[in-house]
Amino acid sequence: MSINFNKFVPRPGLVNKQGRLPDPSELVCVEIPKVFDQCLIKRCLVYDEGPDTTKTDSELRSDPLKDPKRYIGSRDFNITLLSVDKYPIRGKEGFKKIIISYVISFYADYIDCDGVNKSEFYEINRTDVIGKFYCPDSIAEISASFVPPVHPKDLDSNIIKLEMVADALAGDLTKDCDGNSVLDITLGYYIIVKCELIVQLLIPAYDYCPVPKEPCEEEPEEKPCEVFERAPVPKFYPDQNLEPLFPDHYDEEEEDEDLSED
Repeated sequence: MSINFNKFVPRPGLVNKQGRLPDPSELVCVEIPKVFDQCLIKRCLVYDEGPDTTKTDSELRSDPLKDPKRYIGSRDFNITLLSVDKYPIRGKEGFKKIIISYVISFYADYIDCDGVNKSEFYEINRTDVIGKFYCPDSIAEISASFVPPVHPKDLDSNIIKLEMVADALAGDLTKDCDGNSVLDITLGYYIIVKCELIVQLLIPAYDYCPVPKEPCEEEPEEKPCEVFERAPVPKFYPDQNLEPLFPDHYDEEEEDEDLSED
């Protein structure tokens, strides 16, 4: 049975019921980055003054600190791709050896002995090698006009993209060889390396996205006591760490055996 298009309001949203959408109004050609290959880099790094390895980094130690008392935490993690080198693999068309250089930056916060909050900025320079990565070259050459002008190398249809989730797993206040107070960070991060290519895809479409309703919603100002009065009563005690008395899948035959033994 066809769906009545007149009763359907096209808008972004979850498709939570199959068969409830009408046929698209047209097939459109769009130009978008398509992911051709991706891989995951997972690292847990600690400070070491030697050459960087897959487990250590010499830049995870701060400059000398003045009277630090306690490490609080780290924030504002950011990643910047510095360079990409691609080397074709003989006999494997489209596959390349990829060498990426990037920098991870973040702030580490601590409290000094006077109770003042301070922060230390870290920049971690890393290089990783992906031995086999499917990253084909575009067959078509790209040329476009922009205002202001764009350099031709910026129109490369082949894109290497990094997405990162990072966290400081620990921060240790210690002393360096000269007796200065320093902060060593244990850094854990996940990086997804993607090879994207600008392609034209044919996709079904309904129409242009509708203009949203006006006005934009504003949060009304409320008195703190009114918010407090509506809030539920908090729990006075933490959850107990108890294990189940019985297994999740209790076999009826086992139950009969237990009863017969009794």
